[in-house]
Amino acid sequence: MKASTAEWVRAAELDLLAVERLLGDFRLSAILAFHVQQVAEKLFKALLEEHDTEPPKTHSLLALYKRVIAVTPGFELDDTAVLVMLDQLYIDARYPGEHGLLPHGMPDNEDARMFCQFANGLLKQVVERLV
Repeated sequence: MKASTAEWVRAAELDLLAVERLLGDFRLSAILAFHVQQVAEKLFKALLEEHDTEPPKTHSLLALYKRVIAVTPGFELDDTAVLVMLDQLYIDARYPGEHGLLPHGMPDNEDARMFCQFANGLLKQVVERLV
């Protein structure tokens, strides 16, 4: 693994640590979702970096994922629905009011647990590819 790739992975691991510490406090579920988005973004950028592809300056997980699968043979997520949800929440999760909502409202504890599982699974999948 290239040193620059490892930096992306370490940064994602720190966001995942924040996710794990926020889990369980329903008031912080939108903030947890923001950090899960950051985990995925940084891991996708790690894969791009490892394949000598300059990570674009975008936060869209769907756009990053499309680039990743183009340069990473055999890399595929079972379901991209979580990416869609996290893209919906990313920017607006940090602001009050109607922003940062899923179609059913603010993320709840069930959403938070699902996001945390996704982040852990993605980290495992990416690290296995990089070692």
